[in-house]
Amino acid sequence: MNTPQAPYSPANNTRPRTAAKASARPQRWLLFALILVALNLRPALTSLAPLLRAVQGAMGLSASTAGLLTTLPILCLGLFAPLAPRLAQRFGSEKTVLGVLLLLAAGIVLRSLGGASGLFAGTLVAGAAIGIIGVLLPGMVKRDFPEKAGMVTGIYSMALCTGAAAAAGLTVPLRDFFYDWRPALAFWALPALIAALVWWPQQRHATTHLVATAHADASLWHDRLAWQVTLFMGLQSALAYCVFGWLPAILQDRGVTPLLSGLYLSVSVMMQVLSSLAAPWLASRQRDQSAMAMAMLLLTFSGLMGCLFAPVTTLWWWVVILGLGQGGGFGMALAFIVLRSPDAVTAARLSGMVQGIGYSVASLGPLLVGVVHEATGNWNALGVLFALIIAGALIAGRAAGRNRFVLGKEPNDCTIPP
Repeated sequence: MNTPQAPYSPANNTRPRTAAKASARPQRWLLFALILVALNLRPALTSLAPLLRAVQGAMGLSASTAGLLTTLPILCLGLFAPLAPRLAQRFGSEKTVLGVLLLLAAGIVLRSLGGASGLFAGTLVAGAAIGIIGVLLPGMVKRDFPEKAGMVTGIYSMALCTGAAAAAGLTVPLRDFFYDWRPALAFWALPALIAALVWWPQQRHATTHLVATAHADASLWHDRLAWQVTLFMGLQSALAYCVFGWLPAILQDRGVTPLLSGLYLSVSVMMQVLSSLAAPWLASRQRDQSAMAMAMLLLTFSGLMGCLFAPVTTLWWWVVILGLGQGGGFGMALAFIVLRSPDAVTAARLSGMVQGIGYSVASLGPLLVGVVHEATGNWNALGVLFALIIAGALIAGRAAGRNRFVLGKEPNDCTIPP
């Protein structure tokens, strides 16, 4: 398919031809396969953090080297995103997802069992695999579920958060079960292999029509709305990775035990599961999604300030608020890719730009937290840093949520019908 089709509209009661093609495949099995794939896009990132001290000691890593290890996969999310369209053009979107799932499993195993060099090489491979798959899935959602894109995007983002929470909470018990951190980390290759097995039948529907041309990519780079969506993704993700990387340390310096600080983080991530589904589902039923995006950011800011400055006895309340805000913010960032695109082709192109640049921006968040803390000797100045990031995200989110399409197309109604 070379010519983009008009999206579904209640006014003209038409559907794109891509939707007709998608109906030939079992929709429930496809949705189940998408969920399993999404579940595997965060465990490689969140499973390492609880065991970082053990890995650092076993491998003899310095603090700065350990910091590089945690930043590397986030950088890969952005750096390898542009590779996704080229692979999809050559092999098809479905075959690319299958192959990269297998690559993800291999990277996780290499990271766990390959010594110090394998630790970094496996982390690089796993991060690259996640970055490639993450670009392709939003376009596939737009193509295969055109009438329920908002709802399916919410389910997709919920699965991402569920995978992150599971890895954060279960890796330490797995270490205790195996009496070693290596098999505990290697365990997360198993869900990736299961997802690849379930995804296998999708090869029969391999397509290349989601691939961006160079001219079209260049046009997005000059589109203001595309940049607004990209900045919203990058800034809200920067806050998320600040929390993943630094919240336990911040709480420990406030007198919380290491075990309890990890539990606070796990609860916060689990709360993201709820709002990552609810926020885009509710917002997709409105003509304008700005209010929902801004509400999620304000919840996030409130939770961050509570974790920094509120009495320790109230932390349960604040980590719940933080998780609800961050889960909803991430769900809205993914929803913007779909809702601001007039068709599946554009959604795939916008996904590559948003995730490629957005995650590169996000990788700076944890680094800035470390720099600010080292410069000031305390965590108080983070309030200013977080406020600046939130302010930028509010501006981008307000603009990205308005009822428009990228590339200057004006829809009569961006609302996704139920």
